[in-house]
Order: sequence, then structure tokens, then C-alpha cells
Amino acid sequence: MLCLLLNKVPQRRWLLSVVSLTTIVLLLAVAAGTNYLAADTDGIDAGSSHDSDAFTFVRVQYDSTGGYNESWYRYEGRDWQRWETDYPRAEKNLIYRLNELTSMKISPEPIVLRLTDDRLLDHPFIFMSDIGWQQLSQQERAGLERYLRSGGFLWVDDFWGQAEWGSFMQNIGTLRSDWTVRPISSEHPVLTIVYPLKQCPQIPARVFYQQTGMPWDPPFAHRNPTGGVSGVNRVRLMGLFDKQDRLMVVATHNTDIADGWEREGESKEFFERFSIDSYAITINILVYALTH
Repeated sequence: MLCLLLNKVPQRRWLLSVVSLTTIVLLLAVAAGTNYLAADTDGIDAGSSHDSDAFTFVRVQYDSTGGYNESWYRYEGRDWQRWETDYPRAEKNLIYRLNELTSMKISPEPIVLRLTDDRLLDHPFIFMSDIGWQQLSQQERAGLERYLRSGGFLWVDDFWGQAEWGSFMQNIGTLRSDWTVRPISSEHPVLTIVYPLKQCPQIPARVFYQQTGMPWDPPFAHRNPTGGVSGVNRVRLMGLFDKQDRLMVVATHNTDIADGWEREGESKEFFERFSIDSYAITINILVYALTH
């Protein structure tokens, strides 16, 4: 028997005491444009907790269809599978910031799990990135359905255009007929629980921002057909809800929130224009996920 089933635990209520007034004050200080990382956090001691009950950031590993520039791509001198986009530097920077901005107990290293791994049920929050060519097996879909039904929470980030949205719907949005995908309203607590946001921010990959100066990724960088610029230039905050209206999955479509973590130390301009907002929405999503 699994050592922890999320639906038999009060959703890690310890986190309710983790976010304090200090959190908000520090976050606002960062929002003022101070204290950006002049370099990434490689080699920096983040002061994270080794407590067995500490929050652990879980990245989901999955398979993708296609070949070069589809299921995998080459960048910065190495080959990347789609599931590992921004990994692990994005997570390490995020862990550094969570230690700086909150009083959460946080595991010092992110981990990678598949949806068929029973250890998934030990963790209340999981993360997926760049799912445009994702192909989940029936076993993986069953594992994800069990995880969400048991009280888990998934965040899907960095997928763009209509074809990549179709990938989300095929693999995640249709897990059960009584679960529905719909926009998350501007009044939903996921946008206001810590940091008051009017909408989900649009964050481009920094490499594309350098090339175009636009706050969205160019259509050619993603799965066709994307609908051209009109298919990628409007961020969408979407949710998968169960029949009791519980938000189980947040999908940040037409935005790359994790690049705001990963690339924050590479440019003061990118940090001030994009990373501050990326951390704001991230803290909101994490706090919501771990307290509901």
C-alpha cells in the first residue's frame, strides 16, 4: 500500500502557515526591480530544507512523437527532449526564490517522475512543460487520472498555438467525461491568493525576445498549424475542473512562465519585464495548489 494517499491527507495544511506577511513584503520588494540574480543559481547554496516533509518540485517525464524539432531539439550545444525544456535550471532558480520570498520548507533538488510511478502520490504538485508533441500512453493517462482524482494538482506550461492546445486536450483535457476544461476567471483565487494579478502574464522564451522584441514566441517555433501570430499572441489561463468544480490542472497556454525563472539572471531587462511577473503567478499557483 502507498505510504501516502493525497485524498486521505488534509492537502498538506502545514502550508497554510508557510506564507506570511513577510512573503508579500518581500515579493513587492522584488517587484520594485531590486535584487535580480546577476548569474544563475548553479553553485549557489539555496539553503533548502532536507526535511522529509518539505515541498519537492516534481517535473513529469513523458514521451513525444516526431523527430528533430518535434520530439527533441538541439540548443546550447546539447539535445533536449521536450519534457526537459528549461530543466533543471528553471527549478533551481525557482527553489532559490521560494527560499528567499517565502518561509516554505523546500527540498533542495527537483525530481523527475513518470505518471506511472506510484511515488507521484507522495507529492501534491507536479509540473509539465512543452507538451506540443506529447503522447501519453493509456497507462500514463490512467496514472494521471488517479493522481488528480486523489487530490493532486498539475501545472502545464510553455505550449503555444492551436495544434499544441490540441495536444493538451488529447492527452490531458479528456481524461474523464465529467471533467471540464474552461478559462480561469480573473476573479479566481489562483490570480489573487498572494499577489494580485489581473491576468496571467505572457512570458516569451528569452532567445525569441532577443530576436523579435515581442512578448510572445514566433509561430514557426511551435507545432503547426498555429494560426500565425494571432494564434500565439494572446495568453490563455485555462483549467481542468472536476464535477465538484475543484481546479485540478492549471494550463498556461501561449506563455513560457518557466523561462522567467530559468533566464532571470541573463538580462536585467528580461528580469524586470518578465521574471518578476513569472514569479508572481508561480507563487500564486503553488500556494493555491498546496492549500486547496
